[in-house]
Amino acid sequence: MLSRLPVAALKSQSALGASRSTFSAFRTRATSQVRFASSSSASSATLESLFTSRASLISATLFSAGSIAWYTHLYGSLPFIGEVHANSLADDGLHPAAYPWSHKGLFDSFDHSSIRRGFQVYRQVCAACHSLDRIAWRNLVGVSHSADETRLLAEDVEYTDGPDDKGEMFQRPGKLSDYLPSAYPNEEAARAGNGGALPPDLSLIIKARHGGGDYVFSLLTGYIDPPAGVEIREGMSYNPYFPGGAISMERVLWDDLVEYDDGTPATTSQMAKDVVTFLNWAAEPEHDERKKMGIKAVILFSALFAISIGVKRFKWTVIKNRKICEFSTSLMLLAGFDSEFTVYNPPKDLNH
Repeated sequence: MLSRLPVAALKSQSALGASRSTFSAFRTRATSQVRFASSSSASSATLESLFTSRASLISATLFSAGSIAWYTHLYGSLPFIGEVHANSLADDGLHPAAYPWSHKGLFDSFDHSSIRRGFQVYRQVCAACHSLDRIAWRNLVGVSHSADETRLLAEDVEYTDGPDDKGEMFQRPGKLSDYLPSAYPNEEAARAGNGGALPPDLSLIIKARHGGGDYVFSLLTGYIDPPAGVEIREGMSYNPYFPGGAISMERVLWDDLVEYDDGTPATTSQMAKDVVTFLNWAAEPEHDERKKMGIKAVILFSALFAISIGVKRFKWTVIKNRKICEFSTSLMLLAGFDSEFTVYNPPKDLNH
């Protein structure tokens, strides 16, 4: 039969076979190039998304800010950046040392025995000049004293109340709802009794001073004689931790000044430590409860974050693991398809 075919038909068949072999080789080469290009583009896209994603930018920003804050906390200033001060270092006072307070850690709470002793020091020593306007007797219940003990302490103080049925003010024993009494009735009386200096309220003194408890402890225990060449006015004391060195408050803590109920030796450093712990609690009564809530929140949100990561990976695994093959129109035409071709979709019900 082949002998009867014309020569032109044989030539066309051979040309068609050659074109098909050429197309198969070209398709193999194109497919390999497409796969290589897709893999390289995928890796470059992954690298690009890693550097341009919001999570990466936020992480880098937080890391940089944290590094700067930690360096500043350790050394006080950044390198190669000058600082401008309107006063000298002597005017700012000596920087206090960092003390290992029992409540300083992330998971540490107040030493409530120290709070009780600190309240005793405040009541017998500090209350003669300083006030605690933001602390009521009821705040001590369950922290340093029981309800009965606090009620007895409040009843020892007379409060002005009224007016009564006759329109006159009267004196009554204190109640748990009353605030701790002040040493002076007003600011003018406080200045008159302290040579013109106003004793500050101690409710927020720990937060109001740079250095917090470290500064107050160093101030209470840092009284020394003035060095040579430093003159202190009459009625003033020298304390290197106070800005300027000259302070109106004289030294008030001495060994065995108070007698603790639990038998703890009342040294100067012990009394300073206890009263600073008490003032720290007064400035932040919610300290212990806040840390407990913080631990619960961290555990809860960590679990929710882990669950969300698992759900995200489960939902996106089908989309992220699929492979997409792209063929150009020219390859379709070489394969024998028309320029307008349709994709066959088999019916869902194979019985029909």
